[in-house]
Amino acid sequence: MKETVVEYILSKLYQLGIEDIFGVPGDYSFPVNDSVCANSHQRWVGNCNELNAAYAADGYARIKGVAALSTTFGVGELSALNAIAGSYAERVPIFHLVGMPPSLTQKKQRISHHTLGDGNYDVFYKMSQHIVCAHAIITPENCIEETERLIACALHERRPVYFGLPADYAVKTVIKPFHHVVPLIPNSCSETLKNIIPLILNKLINSQQPCILAGSMSLRLGVANTLQTIIEKTKIPYTTLFMDKSVLDETNTQYIGMYTGQILTPQVTSFVESSDCVINIGTILSDFNSGCYTSNIKIENIIHIMEDKVIIDGQCYNNISMKDVVLALQNRLLSLPTSSFNHHKSPKAQSLGQPIAVETNEITESYLYPRLEKMFRPNDIIFTDTGTFSMGLAFSLLPKGASFHSQSLWGSIGWATPAALGAALASPSRRVILATGEGAHQLTMQEISQFARFGLKPIIFVLNNDGYLIERLFCKEPEYYYNDVAQWNYAQLPLALGCDDWYCKKVTTCDELNEALQAIETLDTAAYIEIVTDRYDASKYLIKMREIISSIYTN
Repeated sequence: MKETVVEYILSKLYQLGIEDIFGVPGDYSFPVNDSVCANSHQRWVGNCNELNAAYAADGYARIKGVAALSTTFGVGELSALNAIAGSYAERVPIFHLVGMPPSLTQKKQRISHHTLGDGNYDVFYKMSQHIVCAHAIITPENCIEETERLIACALHERRPVYFGLPADYAVKTVIKPFHHVVPLIPNSCSETLKNIIPLILNKLINSQQPCILAGSMSLRLGVANTLQTIIEKTKIPYTTLFMDKSVLDETNTQYIGMYTGQILTPQVTSFVESSDCVINIGTILSDFNSGCYTSNIKIENIIHIMEDKVIIDGQCYNNISMKDVVLALQNRLLSLPTSSFNHHKSPKAQSLGQPIAVETNEITESYLYPRLEKMFRPNDIIFTDTGTFSMGLAFSLLPKGASFHSQSLWGSIGWATPAALGAALASPSRRVILATGEGAHQLTMQEISQFARFGLKPIIFVLNNDGYLIERLFCKEPEYYYNDVAQWNYAQLPLALGCDDWYCKKVTTCDELNEALQAIETLDTAAYIEIVTDRYDASKYLIKMREIISSIYTN
């Protein structure tokens, strides 16, 4: 059976497990939109705008591994660009299908809508090239080879790719190439790999106090399960940094809690920084991830196993993939007796403890985060915007199978609401919890209507602390009015957006919050809870970050 260009691409994406296509329709992208709607295997998820659609695709891919986004030329693709950049930074593979004007219109440089009026049809395509790992304008002749190349690049680098689809080419029949060229994916240098493994093993086996930093890149590149097997065998303690929370199981006895440099968890900091062999597998030492650069691990004590290189004793070995290194380590380590590894006493990960209410019964961080921690269940999917909520909940101890997602490297405000939608569509059988601040929520809250549209039942917490708290704490003048936001009646929004049967409450006291959480456990509906706190109530982590950032700016 002959396939059109769009049909071929969609079939290949379906083979990868992509059953939902996010986006906003447009005339240049009608061939994509039409093909999805005519396709019994895939579903069109129309979002409120292209930025939200790309955020939703990001959340979908964090659960399913890959996702697809459809936008129209110019106005649509540019609206999605910020989200695509975030997926690029945080290693989330998105297949971006861009409907373009017909090929003849482009060739003759006709002035058309959604353009800059200058006949230049390459400008937006070139803009995107900086934030995707591969790109192509698809024709019937190159469709098969270019689709395979783009898919191979996306899966290898775990980053977005760009499909440019001129509207006339998109509906033409695919032409099978005479010579099919298989995309080349670089292999690890076997000689370097053979030499580096004994160096790592020697340092590890002779260590008196080893420790593993489990990074988000290990999850993105598909080695987290192998890493968990290594830990089970060797009993080496492990920690995660802020961006890497829940990469590995937090109920494992070898988990020591979150490492935050000098900010919090001093027992974890002491253990990690006194370890004579710290193996960093895919942790990015960014500002948020290193405790505002207060991490202090000696260079001679840390081994970095990253995407395509290993750094040991300050020397960099290139052209070896993380996957190959970790698999080789697993094979060698599993053949060694358990007695080969030193098992020094390590700290145990601590929960947030019991919720503590203040005398006035107003909701404060001492009650809020411990109480929410107690409601988490195994296999929950938790999304938070990078801000007040994430920095309180990040220190909760998660039950088995629960995953915690925040966009702490790119840190785009408003990401979490549509990303949680994408996650819920990717795994509708799991409970999805969204925890966001009202400032972030105002940017993208339209997407809660999509939860209802697709019959999903999230639990949504909106923290109303009268403005941008994280910015109040970090800026020079907290009361400048750029940190204020419009006052909305948040608990009334779901009904206005078609979420008719949701359980919605505004809570201002610990008792009201507790009652709402108890009600949620008994209901079979979505829940939307507005939590009102003082405008300066902040987690201990956020307060400590403020102190460090203030000292950086004043010294």
